[in-house]
Amino acid sequence: MNPEKVVFGFFIVLALTLNFGFFIGEIDNPEHHHAWELFAVVLVNLIATVLKFGDRTHMGALLLATSLVAILQLVTASLIWAIAAHATTGGVTSSVTASIVSLSGGAMIANVISVVLLVIETYTLRR
Repeated sequence: MNPEKVVFGFFIVLALTLNFGFFIGEIDNPEHHHAWELFAVVLVNLIATVLKFGDRTHMGALLLATSLVAILQLVTASLIWAIAAHATTGGVTSSVTASIVSLSGGAMIANVISVVLLVIETYTLRR
């Protein structure tokens, strides 16, 4: 067993499950989506992205691309949340929450693709 692969797989799957946890709930209800959970999703996705930098294979490039897409969407969602909460008078409204959760959903799709690619890579290594 390769401990590096275990850590790599752990963070990819953790990124997906945390993102799913943030995404689930009524899309426009701010009470169903917590800021600290979004922070955890961003942090774990950043760690997963850093772990993908060492792989020089074609599959590694695809994994990195999906991770960068997820980071871009999650950082955008975090910026929208921060601006709405601290720079506007309306605060985090239901329409702002819907935008944040939608971006999180896009990141979750990128994370699903990462997990699928990881499973495919694992399957091809067994053969």
